[in-house]
Amino acid sequence: MGKTIDFSGQPFHFIGIGGIGMSALAYILAKRKLPVSGSDLRSTNIIERLQKVGVRIFNHQEAINLEFFNCNQKQVLEEIFTSNYDNKIVQNKKYLPQVICSTAITNDNPEYLAAKEKGCPIFHRSDILAALISDYKSIGIAGTHGKTTTSSLIGYMLLQAGIDPTIIIGGEVDAWDGNARMGAKEGYLVAEVDESDGSLIKHHPHIGVITNIELDHPDYYQDLDEVINTFQIFAA
Repeated sequence: MGKTIDFSGQPFHFIGIGGIGMSALAYILAKRKLPVSGSDLRSTNIIERLQKVGVRIFNHQEAINLEFFNCNQKQVLEEIFTSNYDNKIVQNKKYLPQVICSTAITNDNPEYLAAKEKGCPIFHRSDILAALISDYKSIGIAGTHGKTTTSSLIGYMLLQAGIDPTIIIGGEVDAWDGNARMGAKEGYLVAEVDESDGSLIKHHPHIGVITNIELDHPDYYQDLDEVINTFQIFAA
């Protein structure tokens, strides 16, 4: 991929933002006061929660969605009141979004194709999670089974201990009303990390937890040895 994720203010756009993993990342970025947009074909309580923290949601997937932050608004406003305005979006490379995809997004997705055409930085959701894990004192929870439960328990214990953790997990928890919680920047990040597509090896938390290892996701792994090797790289 060769590109660096920018947390200084460049916008993020999530294709399929309503997914349990994608929405958690979008929530944390929005709570960090970064501009975030995303598209999803369904309206859910997760989508409503994202809208409440300022995420711009599109209920369709079209190339034009990438233009939401890609305009110089001051210049447009000036042109509206002059003869120069021609109804065209004013391009500003600074506001090209960083486009986030999951493994579920296909190469013929219209927003993905538009991102490639415009030269937007494109990242897998695991790249964003890995960058956040590196940005905090982090606890990464991996394993074939029990990741969400274990992550929730660790997050809840830290919360009750007054440590104010940031939490990113693959399930909704009543204690923080969702699948993500924004805590103190100097606190811990508790993150559920996924092995299903091999992206586990991208994550290097300060503390790693492995609940168990079994042969799962045969669409990606050929045998148990390959699964074990992935977890060994994570644990190294």
